Parts: sequence; structure tokens; C-alpha cells
Amino acid sequence: MSELITAQLADLDLTADTKEAAARSLAERMVAAGRVTDLEGFLADVAAREAQMPTGLDGGIGIPHCRSAHVTEPTLAFGRSAAGVDFGAADGRPADLIFLIAAPAGGDEDHLSILSGLARHLMDESFTAALRGAADAATAARLIRGEETEDSTSETEATSSRPGADEPIDTASAAESTEHAFRIVAVTSCPTGIAHTYMAAEALEQAGREAGVEVTVETQGSAGFTRLDPQLIASADAVVFAHDVEVRDRDRFAGKPTVDVGVKAGINRPAELIAEARDKAARGEVTAAPAPGAPMDRNADAEDGYGTKLRKWLMTGVSYMVPFVAAGGLLIAISFAIGGYDITEAKSVAEHFVWSEADSWAALFNQIGGAAFGFLVPVLAGYIAYGMADRPGLVPGFVGGAISLTIEAGFLGGLVAGLLAGALVQAIQRIEVPKTLRGIMPVVVIPLISSAVIGFLMYVVIGKPIASLQSALTDWLSSLSGSNAIILGVVLGLMMCFDLGGPVNKVAYAFAVGGLTHPNDGSLKVMAAVMAAGMVPPLAMALATTVRGKLFTKTERENGKAAWVLGASFISEGAIPFAAADPLRVIPASMAGGAVTGALSMAFGSTLRAPHGGIWVTPLIGGWFLYLVAIAAGTAVSAALVIFLKGRKKDRSEVQMPSQLTPAGEPKPDKSLAPA
Repeated sequence: MSELITAQLADLDLTADTKEAAARSLAERMVAAGRVTDLEGFLADVAAREAQMPTGLDGGIGIPHCRSAHVTEPTLAFGRSAAGVDFGAADGRPADLIFLIAAPAGGDEDHLSILSGLARHLMDESFTAALRGAADAATAARLIRGEETEDSTSETEATSSRPGADEPIDTASAAESTEHAFRIVAVTSCPTGIAHTYMAAEALEQAGREAGVEVTVETQGSAGFTRLDPQLIASADAVVFAHDVEVRDRDRFAGKPTVDVGVKAGINRPAELIAEARDKAARGEVTAAPAPGAPMDRNADAEDGYGTKLRKWLMTGVSYMVPFVAAGGLLIAISFAIGGYDITEAKSVAEHFVWSEADSWAALFNQIGGAAFGFLVPVLAGYIAYGMADRPGLVPGFVGGAISLTIEAGFLGGLVAGLLAGALVQAIQRIEVPKTLRGIMPVVVIPLISSAVIGFLMYVVIGKPIASLQSALTDWLSSLSGSNAIILGVVLGLMMCFDLGGPVNKVAYAFAVGGLTHPNDGSLKVMAAVMAAGMVPPLAMALATTVRGKLFTKTERENGKAAWVLGASFISEGAIPFAAADPLRVIPASMAGGAVTGALSMAFGSTLRAPHGGIWVTPLIGGWFLYLVAIAAGTAVSAALVIFLKGRKKDRSEVQMPSQLTPAGEPKPDKSLAPA
């Protein structure tokens, strides 16, 4: 594991006059050190994090930071600016100490722990004073790494000489003194979980010591978090939340006086928060138990808009529905392969099953698969509501989905029922009820009221219009031909390749699977186009790594071998490692190939009855030869485009990036290179 910071990564004469320029200057050092693979991609991630919330801190400190797929290992670059750079600190003071913190998307726990330690040190004035007085880059790097220096030794001695430091503690006296001490438990968290999380924790703990208050903090950061002891929470007099990400398992703290603020308030005014918590406790302001957070919202950004939340709720329903689709669909596909399409007319196997007859086995697989398919709409609706309102949303969601099937409102009815059920349960959860009723609310009252209301709406009010719309959509799909079908194929292909298994991909997939509940020629063409387009990204990445392996890392080349199988099996997620490393090139290339494949599949009139399986269900594909041609064409387009884009990137980096450094770690000028 490399050192977090070296002299090469420290600049004591930073001349940048804007935060963007400062980040670029320090990021260039990371690139030169081999810690960042794509300068522009990394800076885009830094800017995106900066847009969420300014990273300037009181006292002249700037800590731009992010997690990025372009970072090879956790790294810190340090810059000291004589003029100062404005990072938006609350006190208005420009930052003269600037720390650019870079963590990989899957940052390891050891290095993230070091980063958290640095964040805590930044709250120590003696540490920042030592950095301002450091004579050279090597000294600054040693200070940040926490290695012993003359300055740090003297500081240690000074610390040990403070009253009470390292003195034996009289446990009886301590127990007596803490018996009546005011106790606060706190949770700190920020979007990236790297810097602000731990700085807020340190600030609250320091302020607590100064005020004679016991403060215990749970840091919900990137290195994971350890839950506070339930007994400690139970004995606490008040709670402080300093967070920009939803507090995980927040209901643990229900019924306590609570101060709820952003994470920067925890850094900038911790003493005020502790005083406010004490005042609330003195007044007896007990916070009511909050409504349980929805599963898809528990790790959400506090600033997520409604559109983002809606996508997450839909994604919850679709993700729980997919296993039913895969199991049921493949069983139905096997039944067709054994007994033909007429097997759907077979008698129930409960009444007639002959062990030695192939048709009996085909009927068995078909009827089991059909039973699994019968759960698609209820599961979709139930888990959309679950994503919105947690477990209380399951009952009305499933009821609404089942009614949607009964009135033939289908997939669209399930979507609407799930959203309505989740919204209704959320509304009920906001109602203040007596403590005596709280225990029966989630198991009796909420399911009873919400199911009755959703049932009424689906049967009497909105169910029939949705069923009519579903029928019209089915008829439209049946009538698709010519240019209309090709345009739909392009749109579906783009959606399938946009986020490689994410919400947009799943929406397109769910649209296709919904059509299989009432199959016709149009819906079977849609299913074929969706599966074909979803196979393209991993197959294209596999082909590209085979044709031009030098453009990819060793790890990517290994992933490329697996991508052949994943793509052939219709697992779009096989391209995610490539997209995570280089999204600006991989995703557009994938979308282009997906659009070509979707258009060709629709133009060729290929059909598909199985909702999954890739090339392994080729016998069930109508017009299978041209279908494979469509997949091959899209794969070739995506592979060629990604090779072209990556080739341009490599050529440009060879022209722009000097390959040598001076002994001091500065880039050595190369006059033979033309300016970019």
C-alpha cells in the first residue's frame, strides 16, 4: 500500500487563484504520480462534489474531495497558498491550506481510516500551525502522514504536560462525576463520507469536553460505521445529527430531544449545537418517532429531487420483480422448447401428469413459469410501495397490484397502484397518534386503511381508465411496422445501454416484460429488441479488449474475457467495470451500438417469448439468424466506437503529459513537446 502523500504531492508555493485552478494543479501532481488515470474525469468528479456543498472550512482550510473511478488508490495532495483561495468558508476567509483528497470508488478501509484521521487533525490548531510553518514539501508530507518530527515531538511533550494528561484516573471519582453528566450521542455523515464526517465528529467531541458534556459520535463514513451501543443511546439525554446524507437506522434514536443540522454546522458551531441540545432536554422537547425511512432512501443524498427519488422507487419494484421474470420466463421458454407453443393449452398437471411423457414435463414447466409470472405485477406494485414507505407499504402495494391483474390494467396499473400505495402510507405515517396506538399502527391500522383506500381507487376510480390505456398500448404494439417500429427499437436500445442495468435500463426491460403478460406480435418484437440491445455493451467491451488490448488495463482485459459470457447471457452489468473507469467513452459507444441493434431487430421482425436467456434461448427466437446479425452489428459499432475514442484519448495524453519529474517531484519541462 503506497504512502497517502509524498513530497511529490505537496506544493508549498501554490499560485492558483481559484478553487478550480487549485484542484487542477494538485490533481496534475496525482496524475504524474500515477494515482489518477484520467485528469478531466477526476476533476469532473471533484467539481460535482463541490457543487453539492462548498468545502471551505473556517480558519483558512479548503478540503476539496471526492470518490472517483479514476483514482487508483486513496491519495492526498497538499497545497499552501500565500494569497489564499476562496473555497466558500462560512467565515469568508480564503484557504491557505488546501487538501485535495482522492478516494477510489471502492476505497479500501485502511486508507480511508487514514483520511478520517487527517480530517480530525484539521480541527487541531497546532497541526495547522505546523503545516503553515513547514520549511519544505517533505516536512509537510511527514506531518500529514503523522510521522514523528521535531515539531510533533514537542507538541506531544506539550500535550503530555497539560493538566490531567495521562494521569491515573480514580474510577470511583470518575463514576461519581459522570453519574450526573449530561450525555449526548451524535451521528455525523457527508455525501462522500471522507472529510466532513470526521471533522464534525472531532469538533463535537472537543466542544463536549470544553462544556463538561459526554459526547459519543457515530461516524457514518466511507470506511463503514460501527453502531453505537443501544444501552448508550438509551441512557443519552439528547441526540445531535450533523449530516448531509440520511442517517442510517435513524429510528434507534426515536423519543430523544434531537438537534438536526447539516454536517458543516457540526464543524463550524459545535458548542451552539450542544447548548441547543441541553436546552431542548431541559424543556422536555422529546422528538416523536420518525416514519421509517424507505429502503431506497436510506443512503440517499439529502438534496435528491423528486425525479431522483421516483427513479429509485421504481427501481426497487423492478429489481424485486426481475427474479420472478428470470425464473418464470426461462421455465416457460423451456416448456416451449420441449412441447411447442401449444403447450399452453395443456390440462393442469395437478389433474394429469405422466412421468414418461415429454409433454407432461413441458406442461409442468409452463404452469410453474406461469404461476411465477402471475406474481410480476403484484411484486412490482408491492415493492414500489416498499421502496417509498418500507414494510407498511407492502400490503396495499400487493393488493393494488393483484387488483390491477384482475381488472386487466396490467403493468401500468401495477406502477400506479404501487406509487399510490406508497404515497398513502407515507401520508398516514405523518399523522400524530397517541402512544398507545403506535404499536398497532404498522401491523393493523396502516394495512387496513391503506388497502381499503387503494382497493377502492383501483376498482372504482382509476382502474378502468388505466386498463383502457393498457389495452390501447397493447393494440398499438401489435400494429407497429415500418419506420414506427424502427424508431421504437432505437429508443429501447438507447435506454437499455444508458446505465447498464440501472433504473433507465430496468424501465425499458420492465416495459418489455409487461407486454408478455398479454403477448402479441408487437410485444414479442419489443421483448426481442430489448434483450438484443442489452447484450451489446458487454459483448462490445469483450470484443474491444480482444482487438485492441493495449487500450485497456490488465484488469479490464481480464474483465473482457468474462464479458463474453455475461453479454451472451443478457447480463448488461458485465460492461459496468468499463463504464465506471471511463464513462464518457464507454456509455456513448454502448448506446450507439444498442440503438443500431434495437432498430435492426425491429426492422427484421424478430420475436421473443422468453424474457431472459441471451443466446441460450435462440431456438425460441422468431427469425433467429437475422436477430444474431442485429446483435453482431451493434456489437461491432460499439466496439469500433470505443476503440476510436480511447485511441484519441491515448494519443492526446502522450502529447500532453511529460513523462519525467525533477528530483523535487516537479514536472520536468520538455521543450520538444508542442503545446496542446
